[in-house]
Amino acid sequence: MSSRVINKSDVEHEFRRELGTYGGQTAGPLVICIGAIHGNEPAGALALQRVLSSLHEATPPFKGELVAFAGNLRALNGGTRYLNRDLNRMWTPERLDLLKAQACEALTEPEELEQRELLAAIGSALTRKRGDVVFLDLHTTSSDGAPFAIISDTLINRHLAMRLGVPIILGLEESLDGTILNYINELGHAAVGFEAGQHQALSSVENHEAAVWLTMVEAGCLPPEDAPDLLALRRKLTRASMGLPPVLELRYRHAIQAKDEFVMGPGYTNFQRVQKGQALAKDRRGEVQAPESGLLFMPLYQRQGEDGFFMVREVRPFWLKVSAWMRRRKLDRILPWLPGVNLLPDDQSALVIDTRVARWFVIEICHLLGFRKHSQEQWRLIVRRRRQSPEHRIGHRGPAIFIVSERRQRQPE
Repeated sequence: MSSRVINKSDVEHEFRRELGTYGGQTAGPLVICIGAIHGNEPAGALALQRVLSSLHEATPPFKGELVAFAGNLRALNGGTRYLNRDLNRMWTPERLDLLKAQACEALTEPEELEQRELLAAIGSALTRKRGDVVFLDLHTTSSDGAPFAIISDTLINRHLAMRLGVPIILGLEESLDGTILNYINELGHAAVGFEAGQHQALSSVENHEAAVWLTMVEAGCLPPEDAPDLLALRRKLTRASMGLPPVLELRYRHAIQAKDEFVMGPGYTNFQRVQKGQALAKDRRGEVQAPESGLLFMPLYQRQGEDGFFMVREVRPFWLKVSAWMRRRKLDRILPWLPGVNLLPDDQSALVIDTRVARWFVIEICHLLGFRKHSQEQWRLIVRRRRQSPEHRIGHRGPAIFIVSERRQRQPE
């Protein structure tokens, strides 16, 4: 961990749901930032307060509006990841429908109240939009390591994430259900998750600040000359992730439950290279080994959590332009012509694939054309097209990339 840690006095005050706003007088993009959807990750909320303070002090011209929220407010003020349930696993369509159908007084869990309040706050902000919407979800990790970005694989998300100058992780949304990032993406807005470093490191607050400033400039809200030393901000993030591949894909998730008694081995960091068979952790069954050689990702060093660790690997540069070229030419239209592939009758944005017929590189081809794995039962695979943001309006100058892998996941017993 960094030798400099967040000052305890910085997190002793009571946070509010709306951390602040800036702009709104001139038409332009709406940038919505959320910090601390996990309450033990205060760095994002602190960074947003710092950015807002700087904006209000300097009063630069601003197109559009910046709106900043605290995620799990009750957990944040209580200093814990969550109270009863992980708020960042509750944003599935089914849960949201149930939440909307329930009367407020019928909600008993604190995270249900949090979700309703946060949903209303985001909805209120969206009613004020006078341009494109960009969403930035700020996180930290329990292990030390370089900052990185997480996206659902759309062209505009790639573009925004690449401008941050940190490694980009693709494919996480296929392993984790109910994240707020997926919810925003399904609304059709640009969305990037930014992981700044270890929970308590002061450098995580500084990395978050850099990400927010860079996002506002890239979205077109703020002229580059009105951001505080933009070149230094870019260098800070680039240096923090020096030597790492620019884009990686998720290969494996080690899912856990409390009954597993999972304990990560000491000293592991994000993106540490490990070998197949290497002992990484212990649980009630014994030693937990690396399922393959690659880069260890987000090893768990906190009491609460459902993910023991992940494995990632570099994406080959060959695919940087191929994916964008094919998507812009809407070549996904050819998929229903292939043997074993049909449109889902009640959802024209989804395909149902008979893997007994379409056997080779099915997921890989779907990723190439902008689809994500939705569900699978035996031979029946359903993939759904990712919602695309209005990519021609938010600048798209960066290279494009997609994932080619057969992901593996260890399911809890």
